[in-house]
Amino acid sequence: MSDPPLRLQLSWEDPATGELRTPVLSLPIALGRDFAHMPAQFDGQRVSRMVLDSGQVSRFHALLRQAGDDVVVDDQRSSNGTFVNGDRQASAVLSEGDRLLIGPYTLTLTWSIDGQTGPSESETPTDSTILFPEASAPTSGASFPPPLFQQPHVSLRDLMDTGLPIREFDYVALGAGLGSFVWVDLLRLGGVPAQQILAIGMEPVPYARYQRLCLNSQIPPHERLRSNSDSCPDNIWGWPSYALREAWDDLSRGKLAPALRYLWQVFAEPTLAETYTPRSGRVFASIDREAARIGWNHCFDYGRIRSIRQTTDGRYAIAYSRSTADRRDHAFVVARYLHLATGYPAIQFLPDLQAYRAATHDFKTVVNAYEDHDHVYQHLETFGGTVMIRGRGIVASRVVQRIYEARQTNPQIYLLHLMRSPKPSGHRFRAAQRQVKNHYELQPFNWPKACWGGDLRVMLEQASPSERQRLLADWGGTTTADRRDWQQIVQEGLRQGWYKIEFGEVERVEPSTGQGTLTHIRDRDFKGTRQLQADFIIDATGLDAQVSANPLLDDLVTCYGLPLNPLGRLAVSKDFELPDLRSGQGRVYAAGAMTLGGPYAAVDSFLGLQYAALRSVDSLAAAKAPGLHRLSGVRSLLQWMKWVMNIAP
Repeated sequence: MSDPPLRLQLSWEDPATGELRTPVLSLPIALGRDFAHMPAQFDGQRVSRMVLDSGQVSRFHALLRQAGDDVVVDDQRSSNGTFVNGDRQASAVLSEGDRLLIGPYTLTLTWSIDGQTGPSESETPTDSTILFPEASAPTSGASFPPPLFQQPHVSLRDLMDTGLPIREFDYVALGAGLGSFVWVDLLRLGGVPAQQILAIGMEPVPYARYQRLCLNSQIPPHERLRSNSDSCPDNIWGWPSYALREAWDDLSRGKLAPALRYLWQVFAEPTLAETYTPRSGRVFASIDREAARIGWNHCFDYGRIRSIRQTTDGRYAIAYSRSTADRRDHAFVVARYLHLATGYPAIQFLPDLQAYRAATHDFKTVVNAYEDHDHVYQHLETFGGTVMIRGRGIVASRVVQRIYEARQTNPQIYLLHLMRSPKPSGHRFRAAQRQVKNHYELQPFNWPKACWGGDLRVMLEQASPSERQRLLADWGGTTTADRRDWQQIVQEGLRQGWYKIEFGEVERVEPSTGQGTLTHIRDRDFKGTRQLQADFIIDATGLDAQVSANPLLDDLVTCYGLPLNPLGRLAVSKDFELPDLRSGQGRVYAAGAMTLGGPYAAVDSFLGLQYAALRSVDSLAAAKAPGLHRLSGVRSLLQWMKWVMNIAP
């Protein structure tokens, strides 16, 4: 009886979402863009086929096969080549931990030993995320929502029979964050009275969670966000832009040089000058002004959304809890038009770091960059020490800057930056390719700027769902802002020796015998492990946007069998509607990270939220939704003048 084929775990970060994929497959394995062009059998054995959907990947790109005791990769005359540990190879023997670069995908190989394998691609460890309170599962009131919400349709009479309060609105925004705020703002500009709108959420300030994440990830009010000058959540017109407002304020205080610099940045970016980005405090203050102008406080209602169901009269019933520590209070809202903008449901946490915290109950030494972790910098400034950063996106760059600032107080601070693999080159699309410095892939924003309103936006909107996945993989979504000060900090740290980059697959993390942690890194030849000691570990790998991580969205998808797009997000139309949830004249729209993979790339940016809101409100106006008028040229001008004078719409 012949031995079973060797199994390999292929692990990589999705180029579009940054999420970790870890499928385990039996050799031989065909890698390519199209199942139809990859072989079903090789040398009499069934071939495992793995699709890497990118225009940089050939239809049948490479084959992994067993040759005696070796594992070999054969390039299949692909257009862009197959790279092993950075070197292009036509055929090569592979070792444990080798990295294959195929298009935008960097795949790390791990042998399966004695039938023990890592998690399959569909198996996400249950402790790999930290839910935000808004997205957590119900913790009290087990009988709410009532049993009638187990059915896809409910009647108003059944709701009334529960004896719980019921209110009716034309428009309801679910989430009450920035996405909801922008949608409500556009409704108000379109003439809808505030009393016809309800926004349900956990915090009355629409940017509260975003501000908290900014502060935790070391972006205080005076620091700049990664956002464009004319991406103004308080101002759909984008004029005056943040750069113009900041320049005017500086001019009024006699600061001519910085005022001219901001204007020059907008005029010359990104070729001749660094891209302008606004200060976080300025953005939040401008939203406060607009919230007061449109009567946001009259629209907002505190509540945790528990369930959404279609009603028998063509509307939607929302069950939500208004319970606090002192009282239990549940209610229903019935509405004709819904807008889902619940944001990211969870913080993404590396499984090995979550395993460390679960085993040790140590929440001080190993932290997530989006958690409050000021104690780390306070300790370092007093005692010094070594910090390890995991991840290399925008948040990691900001943490590096914060460590640099701490070193001005105590130079006995050292930084280990652990990356899964080297980054020899950036994403490429046609003739354009991103720049890479010190294994950071650089770009002013998380997507190419043409995704917001240029040719790439049109291209993505017109593409099929599978083509969209391919385009997003090629454009790539995880980058670091192209800021000279961050690049100078890294260069200085490498030169002076306090900043060091390490590569490797983490086997486990455990407490050090002295203090801090030991991270065990698996060697490429599988002969042992290396240990990296650090006093603190900061996970900067980002946020989780999987629909399944949000109990509300997961329930909605399950109840109505809603389709997901190829990236596992809600499938929306070009107007950001969920067409499978249409109920009579009722409509449901969505915005934000839950729609990535649809007609727009930068869905979780300020401008992306505005674009989604504009498309959905235009759709409602065309459907003659009550009280809503299309924002025509004349109406737009009049509303802009009211905005300038701070008069209610």
